[in-house]
Parts: sequence; structure tokens; C-alpha cells
Amino acid sequence: MASRLSGSSDLYGASGRQPYASINFVVAHDGFTLHDLVSYTTKHNEANLENNQDGTDDNHSWNCGVEGPTDNPEINELRERQKRNFLATLLLSQGVPMICGGDEIGRTQQGNNNAYCQDNELSWYDWDLTKNQHQLLEFTKELIAVKKNHPVFHRRRFFQGKALKNSEVKDIAWFAANGKEMGESEWKKGLRVLGIRLAGDAIDEMDEFGNLIIDDTFLVLINAHHERVLFTLPAHRKEVRWEAMLDTRGPLNPKHLKPFKGGQKYNVGARSLALLRLRSPSKASD
Repeated sequence: MASRLSGSSDLYGASGRQPYASINFVVAHDGFTLHDLVSYTTKHNEANLENNQDGTDDNHSWNCGVEGPTDNPEINELRERQKRNFLATLLLSQGVPMICGGDEIGRTQQGNNNAYCQDNELSWYDWDLTKNQHQLLEFTKELIAVKKNHPVFHRRRFFQGKALKNSEVKDIAWFAANGKEMGESEWKKGLRVLGIRLAGDAIDEMDEFGNLIIDDTFLVLINAHHERVLFTLPAHRKEVRWEAMLDTRGPLNPKHLKPFKGGQKYNVGARSLALLRLRSPSKASD
């Protein structure tokens, strides 16, 4: 997981290629749509008239507790959160993201993972968006803006795992929920919680005018556990302050808009992802 989030140097580095050689995706044109990925555990291709034998059975999907549409509000909320989790993980990873058209609005094919022969409502886009679909679209736009506007999320070179000249911290560091950098023993535990700090002052690349690229420093908190986790925010200096930018649980509430001190605990909800930005030293003292 860590290798994929950081650009897959294990796959591309040895041949001299860079992070942008990695084309990242969660779903593609063959297989489930993103909505169906979190709504169906098995394929439902009966409409193709091949006795449900066509299409792959290897979908790596989970219906969140009920197969297909449901009126259960808890399951529907979890499905919406899982879609946001997938999109956030995809767009905050190094490399080139590929989003299958319609996933930004939660398009469904009703569990059909091989709809090549369905030129009808099953495969068409319904542009009459529901409230949840509007919210997913806005969330996707927000993620794309973060990816586009912050070069730390689309580096042209692989991380080195160390502090570079004039940088405060390592270009990338991995944290456990206790706020400490992960050591070899933590990596072997199979943790469900992970923190990734990306240093914006350690990109070590030049722009088209020959100026050093400097960005903000970010912290991505990922919780794949079914229970919430209180994550201790790392602090490399006394006055460290973190501000929440987005949380896949939903819109940020007012208390999350206040800066968090390094060492303070951030409530990372069950099966959720949060993105925080390091405040500049001048703002941190406010």
C-alpha cells in the first residue's frame, strides 16, 4: 500500500522511469463502477443473457452489508464514505490518476460488470443527479483541485526518505497512530491505520523558470479499521499546527476548522481518510 501511494518505485525506479509512469486507478471500463464496487459483492450479469457466466468473478468488492440497493441509512452512508475513500486515496497518491467516467457522480450498472452489450439505461448516464451524487461530484472536484494545485502530490521524482537541503523534515515519513515514525516492527504488524507526511519544502525540483518548487506540507491519515482511531498528530517542532482540509466522513464541522497542535489527537473516523495541512510558522503562532 505504501509503495503504491508513493508512486511504485519498486515497479518503475530500476528502469529509470519516474512516478508519472504509474497510471493509478480503482476501477476501469471492464468491471464494476465505483458505486457498484461498494454495493455488490458478486456480479449480476443476468441481463446479458449468458446465465451470469460472463464477466470476471474476481471483483475485490464489498457490498457493505446488503447486496444491491437498500433503504438502510447506515449502509448507504458507509457506501458514500467508501466512494470518497477510494477517490481520495487515488488522487492523493503519486502518479497519474485515471477516473472512470461516471464514477465522479456515482453511476451504477446495477451490479453488471460486463455491460458491453447493454445500450440502454443500464449503461447510460443519468444526469438527473441525486443529493448524494451532487455531493460526490463536489468532493471529486475538491480532490482534483488539491492534486492540481499542490506539486507535492504530483512529484516528478521519487521520494528519497530523507531530509534534503533547506527542508525541515524528510521528504516523506510514515507515522503510526501514536504520532511516532514507523519502524521496522510497525511495518510488520499489518496496521489498519497509517499517517503519511509529505514535505512541500523537500520536492527538489525546478519549475519552467528555474525556480525551486516549494509547496505546503501535508499529512494524510488513513483508517481502514471499522472503529475510529484517535491519531496523535506529529510535531517536528514545538509550534507545529495542522489545519484540516478535508475528511471523507463528510463536510468539516466547525471544531475541525480550528488548527490542531502537534501532539494533539485527531479523531479519524471508522473507515475514513483525512487530509491536513501544516500551517506556516508565521500562522502557527496566531
